[in-house]
Amino acid sequence: MTYGICIPNKIAAKDIDSFNRSAVSSANIDNGWVVSLDAKSTTSGQGEVWTVTLPATGYLNNLWMACSPEIVLTSSGSYIFKGIDPDPRDFTNLATYTFDVFKPQINDIITLTSDCLAGSVSTYVNATDSTGGYKLYWGGSQTSSVLSMKLLVTTYISIGTGAITNQRVTAYQFEVVGI
Repeated sequence: MTYGICIPNKIAAKDIDSFNRSAVSSANIDNGWVVSLDAKSTTSGQGEVWTVTLPATGYLNNLWMACSPEIVLTSSGSYIFKGIDPDPRDFTNLATYTFDVFKPQINDIITLTSDCLAGSVSTYVNATDSTGGYKLYWGGSQTSSVLSMKLLVTTYISIGTGAITNQRVTAYQFEVVGI
């Protein structure tokens, strides 16, 4: 199983701290998935951490996108090791572990792999209700009053595998057109 890869090419969150938060979820969250952050965690020691909720109808315009450094955790028995596996497709934000999210803004440029998206390739990706999960859905038009991104170009991400093969993974570069 591979997980989504998110590359924040040009985002306002790079320079504005209030567009960045730490979050925690009861489910694994891939980079590039969108989440709602409605309240801070009540868990001891997590006073600055926000609790993730599934996007829901009527609340699809105030979403955050998961985007943490892809440091894969590898477990062996009761031990957990970081950085042994360099493949970002093996990374996910694990349930109960704190991870990074940012708030997409109009004109942000973001590249996502197909594992972040659902449906058939089209012109836009839009946030959907909780039946769609955390992924953005392809659509032929922008959906008003929700997080929406327009496809700029189909591109690729090179993944260094060490093998003499095609190391390219298809990716899609978007511009945020609705928040």
